[in-house]
Formats: sequence, structure tokens, C-alpha cells
Amino acid sequence: MDEVALQRKVSELAAELGVTGVSVGVYIDGKEHYAFAGVTSVENPLPVDEETLFQFGSTGKTYTATAMMRLVERGEVDLDAPVRKYLPNLKLKDEETAERVTILQLFNHTAGWSGDLMTDTGEGDDALAKYVDLMADIDQVTPLGAAVSYNNASLSLAGHVIATITGKTYEKALRELILDPIGMHNTFFFPNEVMTRRFAVGHNKQPDGTMKIARPWAMSRGGMPAGGMSANSKDQILWARFHLGDGTAPDGTRVLSKELLDLMKQPTVETPGSALGDYIGISWMLRDVEGVRLVGHGGDTIGQHSEFITVPERDFAISSMTNSSTGPELNERLTRWALEAYLGVVETDAEPILLGDDVLAPYTGRFETIAASIDITARQGLLVAQIEIKPETRKEMSEAGEDIPEPDPFVLGLIEAGSDRYVVAEGEAKGMKGYFSRNDQGEVDAVHVGGRLATRVKKPART
Repeated sequence: MDEVALQRKVSELAAELGVTGVSVGVYIDGKEHYAFAGVTSVENPLPVDEETLFQFGSTGKTYTATAMMRLVERGEVDLDAPVRKYLPNLKLKDEETAERVTILQLFNHTAGWSGDLMTDTGEGDDALAKYVDLMADIDQVTPLGAAVSYNNASLSLAGHVIATITGKTYEKALRELILDPIGMHNTFFFPNEVMTRRFAVGHNKQPDGTMKIARPWAMSRGGMPAGGMSANSKDQILWARFHLGDGTAPDGTRVLSKELLDLMKQPTVETPGSALGDYIGISWMLRDVEGVRLVGHGGDTIGQHSEFITVPERDFAISSMTNSSTGPELNERLTRWALEAYLGVVETDAEPILLGDDVLAPYTGRFETIAASIDITARQGLLVAQIEIKPETRKEMSEAGEDIPEPDPFVLGLIEAGSDRYVVAEGEAKGMKGYFSRNDQGEVDAVHVGGRLATRVKKPART
């Protein structure tokens, strides 16, 4: 497969899906291939090229995890130690969790507290500490270690641990621990670093089909360890090559032992039927396709969406970064095309089945996360999930100057009767997996949507 075919596919998908701009990198057989399409901004358009920086969002969680592993190797951190060993004054709403939560549980999304704390704590060097202080007031949704639910707040807490141990800001610690040693000189934290270079801005698709710039451009600094960085595709592929390698930088410098690098890719918890994959390692999300293990992450910021997948046993990686709300579908379709075109690995979706409304009734009702409510109803053999952003979250987004999206309904179909596992049957998220969970009495008490656990707040509605 040559670079011409990659460019053709990227251009084709960008045009079909109306993606404003996209930057793609592929690594295979020791060679790198790149493709670009579109522009950086509909208001001030520049062609996307090899130098263009995109926000890559939550893939940055793997950077925070790798930096922590460097501290593990130095003997400064124990993954199984309580966080309070390093932050004695940590306060959480649930005191038992505050006392027992471990470093590892921050990286495999099993801490159990509400994970989407969005409060902007400013841009000063104390932003991360202020963010962690606010965690004293967020609810403990599930018992520690009892369930997986995607947790941005946990990564901010992990970033604060790194900053505290090193005595530096999180950003400076990350640069010294991983970015500079690996040679990643086109990965940046702050708008002042990014704005002097060619960079992409996010866009949201409007009801009339046009693209509108998503503002503000940057994520708040308190969430930086969860995914606030920007990079070009070259640095993304450099990150992939490092994690596919033996822990040395391109110049031969030993950054991390291969043992610890490989440990990050080992399952720490199962997530069967989840949008997160089949397992979670140390930040990495793992899934098996045709017997081949995929190790990756992805990210969503304000109008920018990325995907990042490696296949260690085949020495393969793909990074795709987009700057519009239609980007997730491009990332998904391009990744599947690349897996088949380069590796012969074909990923297919489970097919939903139609069931009677009486069978679906236990799955209906209202479910909530810290940021949104989800009303699920039964309709024509499928489930319809209407997501609504909570007023307090809307207020925070509005005060931060963010555009407030109006999420389209998800149409879900169970993949078999009684399985509690579903697949999105229609729309841009088609193919996304999830599942319902049950309490000790066998009643449906939560739903896993987009990797997050939303808990029931009222009994199922009669249909």
C-alpha cells in the first residue's frame, strides 16, 4: 500500500463527510506515510500540511501515564500505592475512597467518582492544584474498583501527583520526562506556543450543513493531564514508534525499560462490550479484532477529534486528527480501511436485533452522569437515547465561552435478547458499543455510553 492510496482515501472521506481539515500518519514496516486534506479554519483558511498542529485530546492521557511510569522506574512511585502516599491532603467526597484509591486506578478508570468535572480553574501554575481541590465535592457514583467509567478528573489528579513529586509544573515535568528525551519537539501545551505556528481550529456542523468555528480554542489548564496538548502528525507517529519499540528514543537514549513499556499494554480490567474496548491497560485501551490486539486511544476537544491506534504484533500504527464535528466518523472509517488495506484485518459491527417493547422496558428510563441526563425509550424494537446537557454544565460551558451542542438522539439495538449489550444502530455514532449493568437484585441500574457509566435516577417508563 503506497502513500498515493492513503492520500486518495483521506481526501475521499474528507469530501464525503464534510470534514474541514485532517492530518493522518501511518507507520508500517519501518516506514512512515502521511496524508492531509482541507484547511485549518473556515474563517482564515490555510491548507493542512505536515506542520499543522491539531489538538489530539485524550490520547494525551497516555503521555501522563508514560511520565508516571518513568517515576515508577526511578522508584519514586508505586502503582499499587494509595494516592495519599504522595498527596497526603487529598480530599474526596467519599473518605474511604480517598484513603484507598491507588495510582493504577487513576489510569484504568475504576476510581468510581464522577469523571467530567469541567470547572475552569484558571491558567496559572496553581490551576491543577485548584482543580484537585474541587474534587472534594464530586459524587462517588460507584464503589472504588467496582466499575469502569471514563474519568477525566482521575487523570488531572494523576498529573498533580507528577507535579508534586517532581516539584515542577505538570507541563514542565512532561517535557523533561518524555517529550524532550523522545525528541517530540512539535508537541505543545499552551496557546502561546501553538499560535506562532500553523494550527487547526475546531469546527461544529450547523443545522444548515455549514461549519462554524468552535470557541474557545483551548481546553482549560486544570484538565491538561487528561488531554490538552497539540501536535503535528509527525510527532504522533513518533509517539507510536516509541510505544511500539523497546523504550529507547530515536537517538538511542533509554527513556523507559521495555518491561514497563509492555506492562502499559497489559489488561488491568475488563470492559466487555464497551466503547472503550475489551480491556484497559495503564491508560491504553485494548480490543481484539480477528485475534489481533489493537492498542490505542483517541481524543475529543472543542471541535477537534482524533484517533490513535497501534498494532504491536504487526509493528503498525495510524494517527488521524480532524478539526470538525464530523471527524469521528472519518477517523472510524479511515482506521478500519487502513487495518484492512495494510494488515488484512477486517473489523465489523455486531448487528442489532429487533425486540418487543415489553422486552426492552427494563432498559428504559432516565440515567445521569455528572454532566448530562439520558432518557431512554423503546421504539419499534429499538431503544432511543436522548441526551441532554445539564443546566449547571451548560452554565459552566457558557461562562467559558463554549458553544453548547445539542446532541442528536442515539438509536440503540441490543445485540441479542438478554445480553445487556448494545450497538448504536443509526447515525454518526453507528457501530459504537455499550452495555447496561444490573444491581444485586438483577435490575438494570446503569448504562455505559461512550465509555461513561450513567446511573438510573428513576424507574423504567411504561411503554
